[in-house]
Amino acid sequence: MLDLFEAEGIRTLFGIPDPNFVHLFLEAETRGWTVVSPHHEASAGHMAAAAARITGKPALCIGTLGPGMANLMPAIQCAKVENDPIIIMGGQRARITERRVRRGRIQFVRQEPMIEDSVKFSSSIEYADQTDEIVREAIRVALSGTPGPAYIEFPAHIILEELDLPPVLPPHRYRLTDQGADGDRIAEAAEIIKNAKNPVLLVGHGVHTSKSGAAVRELAELMQCPVIQTSGGTSFIEGLEDRTFPYGFSEASIDAVVESDCCVALATELGEPSHYGRWRHWVDNEANRKWIYVQQDPTAIGVNRPIDVPLVGDVRAVVPQLSRALKALGGRSASPSLSEYIQRDAQQLEELAEDAGSKSDGSTAKMHTSQFVTEATKAFPKDGILIRDGGATVIFQWTYSQAKPHDVIWNQNYGHIGTGLPYATGAMLADQAATGKVRPGMLLTSDSSFLFHVGELEVAVRKNLPLVIVVGVDFQWGLEVGVYKRTFGHGTKETGVHWSDKVRFDKIAEGFGAAGEYVEKAADIGPAIERAYARGGCTVIHVPIDPAANSEEMPNYSEFRTWYAEGTQ
Repeated sequence: MLDLFEAEGIRTLFGIPDPNFVHLFLEAETRGWTVVSPHHEASAGHMAAAAARITGKPALCIGTLGPGMANLMPAIQCAKVENDPIIIMGGQRARITERRVRRGRIQFVRQEPMIEDSVKFSSSIEYADQTDEIVREAIRVALSGTPGPAYIEFPAHIILEELDLPPVLPPHRYRLTDQGADGDRIAEAAEIIKNAKNPVLLVGHGVHTSKSGAAVRELAELMQCPVIQTSGGTSFIEGLEDRTFPYGFSEASIDAVVESDCCVALATELGEPSHYGRWRHWVDNEANRKWIYVQQDPTAIGVNRPIDVPLVGDVRAVVPQLSRALKALGGRSASPSLSEYIQRDAQQLEELAEDAGSKSDGSTAKMHTSQFVTEATKAFPKDGILIRDGGATVIFQWTYSQAKPHDVIWNQNYGHIGTGLPYATGAMLADQAATGKVRPGMLLTSDSSFLFHVGELEVAVRKNLPLVIVVGVDFQWGLEVGVYKRTFGHGTKETGVHWSDKVRFDKIAEGFGAAGEYVEKAADIGPAIERAYARGGCTVIHVPIDPAANSEEMPNYSEFRTWYAEGTQ
């Protein structure tokens, strides 16, 4: 099995081994794999998801039979909605035990029926000589169309079977790789782009998880146009930082969308946060706008909106095709308004920093969340990996972030908070394994979310990760407190959304062997982050923030609410 995964470039393994997998773990470590045992199987799944995103390859995690697989279920559901191509292997009792009519069996539940609706592919290795075909099919299906998780059951009765090993095939011998688009459609798309007055590139999550940034940069430079980020595609492509604007949360992005007469949508679902590409900011000029859609899944074409030129294929192959065709036409001149958009967006970022600076900085009253986000992101290391987690604090990040990181990992589609710490450890470890470089990570999170998987701090300490975790602490579920206030008004009961104000995350960190700092003033956040990176290893910075501001003053909240405009899109 390890040979088959290595053929795909997979060399990370996450999970807590049971008797079915001790052989696999021992051999993986002997081969030089990065083997990580977390403290909860859900964390193993989240780590694998982050590993897949940062490397652009599938990732492997395992679950112990019975309760281990039950614990993995939240991560499996999350990977399905987040389109993460993780391969889950589950241990199971031998079939001779499972198929008996018996009661009171130990550590047993039928797992496939529990899992099959949450994965793209589910199967079991019933005979040793099925191993190759089942592993390959799992990878094939996980990566085809819209990516997603696959499940392989590994029952105990086959562990010690002897097997004549067939040759290991490279990926292109058994599955479709780097699929290009139809040549006529490419030519048609290039002509539309060439003749457009105000084209835009709409860059989705899949651009970053496929590691297609360099190819997209070439296309953007040929198109000489603004780059609009979807809410899931918030990593910045190196070299395009100044012309990249977050959809809906940047004034420049809104104007660029409204004025556009051509939209080239890359590796995005065109989902609710993008208003399906046909509502809200897209309404104006709809009659004059052409849509070119690069999408690997042919069944997604035309579902959320009509498409003029569908380019069905892998973004890694289609974008270079489009660049070659556009280059042959001589490219195009810069849109007249591009430099204006760049200037306005830079000015807006400065104004937001000034606006945050006018709010409470923690000197006389608790810090405003905008100050927390602004100062933390100012100190973000240039080559770092940014991980987001939380509810209200993430909404503040969309608006006030001063950083333009090339790798951002967060849970956007499912809204599954608590993924931040396992995402951070999984991404950083997989990145190290793939590149041989140790990059700094910053997790910007909130107290409620951080508590979900706080036990994984031990993994960050064990692996000596240069991870700085900045926690905004208001001792409440901030987003939900805001819902209470908007629903019932101020002064009503807010049942179930407040908790103890006795928790100190810096002290918790020290108990795990990490460093901890307690920072009350905004001006002290940056120096604390600098000290943390200089010190090395994992640091948790506890930052008290204003509960009222965090629940009542979320910026652009009206824009965020349009994602949930039930029945109107």
